[in-house]
Amino acid sequence: MSYNPNIHHRCSIRLKGYDYSQEGLYFVTICCQHRECLFGKIVGGKMILNNAGKIVDDCWLAIPNHFPNVILHEYVIMPNHFHGIIEITVGAGSARPNDNTRPARPDVNIVNNINDNANLERMDLGRANPAPTVGNIVGYFKYHTTKRIDLPTKLWQRNYYEHIIRNERSFNHIAEYIVNNPNMWNKDKFYKK
Repeated sequence: MSYNPNIHHRCSIRLKGYDYSQEGLYFVTICCQHRECLFGKIVGGKMILNNAGKIVDDCWLAIPNHFPNVILHEYVIMPNHFHGIIEITVGAGSARPNDNTRPARPDVNIVNNINDNANLERMDLGRANPAPTVGNIVGYFKYHTTKRIDLPTKLWQRNYYEHIIRNERSFNHIAEYIVNNPNMWNKDKFYKK
């Protein structure tokens, strides 16, 4: 069925007039299509990733390779959704997670082809690169995970949830929620057996 504005009432869930490419911290949640549990399972309060979950992990950790002014903070892959904190910084190329804040990942198969989808990345254009928006980053992540996880159906729901983190208290609260999410799985609003 094609889009019909009389039937389909799509409203933006983004903050009207807000520049999502500006420096700041953003909490994102992305759900699997139909909230299917595709990335592994929770055992004893810990997330055990299957192959699809490991691909999601690889693609998330590869984001700073494609968006040099993005720093990744706490994140968690759950059976049917993903939570993460993205930081957009000023000065492309100057911000990288350092070895003290990111785990060593010798087993990661990083996605390196930045020309796969120029419309999503807005990177290799032969001119000064505009700052990515949160939507560009999430779109890139969803595109590459979908491309690498070969499913006969859609991997992700159409949209994603984001929250602008405005202060340290909010950051700490969200980071704690992310870290504790696997332990609270049976109480999670996305819980599905």
